[in-house]
Amino acid sequence: MDNRVSTVLGRRLGGELQRLRVAASMTQREAAAALSATQTKVVKMESGWVPMRDPDIVALCALYGVGEPRAVTHLLELAKTDRERRKVKGWWNDTPTLATQVEYIAMEDAAVKVRQWQMAIIPGLFQTAEYTRAMGVADMSWDNIDRIEDVVAGRARRQTRLHGDTPLRIHAVIWEAAFRQLMGGPQVMSRQLEHLCQLADLPNVHIQVLPFWAGGHPCIGGPFNVLSFGEDEAVDVVHMDLPRSTMWVEDAAESQVFVDLFNQASRMSLAPYDSVQFIDSIAKEMSR
Repeated sequence: MDNRVSTVLGRRLGGELQRLRVAASMTQREAAAALSATQTKVVKMESGWVPMRDPDIVALCALYGVGEPRAVTHLLELAKTDRERRKVKGWWNDTPTLATQVEYIAMEDAAVKVRQWQMAIIPGLFQTAEYTRAMGVADMSWDNIDRIEDVVAGRARRQTRLHGDTPLRIHAVIWEAAFRQLMGGPQVMSRQLEHLCQLADLPNVHIQVLPFWAGGHPCIGGPFNVLSFGEDEAVDVVHMDLPRSTMWVEDAAESQVFVDLFNQASRMSLAPYDSVQFIDSIAKEMSR
């Protein structure tokens, strides 16, 4: 991942330059010639994989016939913000065990709001250390079991975003199954549920339970996260963990589909107060 903290703005900028190129009926090879660069560089620029230099943006705008000064300025401002964001080196880069999660953690760190739909487990930002350890032991894929502690520490660092002067706003809709799955046994799970009830008191934390009796729901396909950012030009980004890969959706129209699905699931769920009472009742059952 090099020093990328968020590719959201980089991909937005690259996408805009690509649309301008297509509208001008230009090829990537012609764009590369105008920059005295390789076609590979243009491909990386349009995919948001590399920071963009102002002279390159100005040259491409001239090539594509973009004569409106405000349009050029808009692109230059996007590029500047993206370059500044990429310079940041987060704590997650120094933990090898978190390598597969680097981009998501970096995105989460840059986000101002996260909407999470979860079916089988408690979201990482809400997990107790005991619950995280129980998940790690159940994974059975570790070459070194001691690395579970890296994951536990990583979760704890991420959870600091829930507090402070500008805390991360999180709205989580969680299927009932996640609360009843005995991860680590009744005592571990009971403490986890009690912790959830405490977190629900935070003004930036919004937890809802989608109960079994709600029946069929629109999000049955699997869990996902929708991350929102502070920059006006940054679209919502959808993240999904698949068994062997990670999927990102960074198109405004496609992202809105997931937002709509999330909102439908939220409307079918218990209200926040009722959700806390529901979670508390399950915790008491487990602690008996």
